[in-house]
Amino acid sequence: MVMKRLVEFLDANGVHYSIISHPPSFTAQDTAHTAHISGKELAKTVVVWMDGEMVLVVLPASHMINFTQLRDLSKAENIELATEGEFKNRFPECEVGAMPPFGNLFGMRVFVASPLTEDVEIAFNAGSHRELVKMTYRDFERLVNPVVGSFAFRKSAPANEEMLGVV
Repeated sequence: MVMKRLVEFLDANGVHYSIISHPPSFTAQDTAHTAHISGKELAKTVVVWMDGEMVLVVLPASHMINFTQLRDLSKAENIELATEGEFKNRFPECEVGAMPPFGNLFGMRVFVASPLTEDVEIAFNAGSHRELVKMTYRDFERLVNPVVGSFAFRKSAPANEEMLGVV
């Protein structure tokens, strides 16, 4: 079920959106495939620690985080992935790993990878592994006011340990 608080927030802000149902999936690439959406258009939400603060990082499903570039953008000294155990209680209305990229609903800053800004529309998990919300990127940016920057690379690109977060 789509997160009630998100739907109320979108409705209150006059956002046009659609809900896409799909078979249960638990990875961003599988979700893109089962929902028939491009991996570039599907926004995945990753939870990271930045100098002790829990932050949302949003990027295309087809991309991975370059932690060095994210650190440069954020000016953080230390960035590491948060574990599900560390963040599951932060999103009580959501299935673990299906949180929407609306950090403002959870008191969290949001960083968006610049390739997402190239899409007219984006889709994202909204509390469930069976439903997505699709809306314009412009409305998302207006409501969330994320920090946008270049910190993602396509999964097919060569990866080194620094890009994979072993820093």
